[in-house]
Amino acid sequence: MRRWLLPESIEDILPPEARRVEMLRRALLDEFGLHGYELVMPPLLEYIESLLTGSGRDMDLRTFKLVDQLSGRTMGIRADITPQVARIDAHLLNRKGVARLCYCGDVLHTLPSGLTATREPLQIGAELYGHAGIEADVEVIRLLARALEIAGVKASRLDLGHVGVFRALAVRGGLESELAQELFAVMQTKDMPDLRELVRDVAEPVRSALLALPDCYGGPEVLERVLALLPGDAEIAQAVSDLGKLAVELEELPLSFDLADLRGYHYHSGVVFAAYCGAHPGAIALGGRYDKVGKAFGRGRSATGFSMDLRELSQLDAVADLPRAIMAPPGNENDLRATIAALRAKGEVVIEALPGHDGTWTEAGCDRQLVLRAGKWTIQSIQGEA
Repeated sequence: MRRWLLPESIEDILPPEARRVEMLRRALLDEFGLHGYELVMPPLLEYIESLLTGSGRDMDLRTFKLVDQLSGRTMGIRADITPQVARIDAHLLNRKGVARLCYCGDVLHTLPSGLTATREPLQIGAELYGHAGIEADVEVIRLLARALEIAGVKASRLDLGHVGVFRALAVRGGLESELAQELFAVMQTKDMPDLRELVRDVAEPVRSALLALPDCYGGPEVLERVLALLPGDAEIAQAVSDLGKLAVELEELPLSFDLADLRGYHYHSGVVFAAYCGAHPGAIALGGRYDKVGKAFGRGRSATGFSMDLRELSQLDAVADLPRAIMAPPGNENDLRATIAALRAKGEVVIEALPGHDGTWTEAGCDRQLVLRAGKWTIQSIQGEA
């Protein structure tokens, strides 16, 4: 048995990548803080009843479960931090006004979300509670755009949708929950043959509306098409109104619309959005409104936010290699110690040589060294190997 092997889709993060990820984590959390988002750190494990409350069946399937040897109760390893933050807002902070919270931590999935995805994403996100107006959605979408900018990732498009449209069609058509779930699945893949089969017995005009929904993507003209699905339906009209306001407020962003994007249908309650970039096959960030999750914890609160995989995000940044280290010779001379301290104060990495070093300095991450010339310590490039 090779003891160094890890489970499938689970990987170590090695020094160069770990450094990039950590620098990005600090930069994003600092930016969130500048916008008033306070950092919270929920636990990795919770009782399963709390962890899955309000999150829907899809989250249940993604969550690893185990038995707590102290209480005998079933626990889960979080697959998403957002419900935990909703619990903190509803049950622990208990603020009357708007609360802005952010977080960063590991989550674990039973299965990877894609062919190249990890089962242990490093999730970072921001959530805004206590404001039902479209202004909150505008704020978090702009914060997402700013986060991508800091990460050096240019969003090729930001898709906006609204689960209220599909929900209105499901209610109007009297769809059973099992059929709605199947429709939800085929909508994601835009599988028209299966969609036609599933809606075969659905009464008009809902049947035609459901068949038209996968084609409701593109620019602002899509909103007029959506209004024609069920003329006079108040929920659809409100959804289109919300999306129209977002289009006006966020005109500086590369917006598009996709009304068949129902990821988190059982979880979200209104506007949803996804960010894409040209170098990545799927969405790099997901978000939306989830007003009903807090209610399960005893206090319903308007809520909207976004999250993304920090490790995945860091791999998309086409930045130059990070600065390498400076090798310093061993010694306790005052001027050498002072030189090393001054370099570290400027942010330079200085590695002090140890007796018996049998590797190479480049292997240790050094591309420069401190040398004594004419009684003064100076920095020079490492030629060859030390």
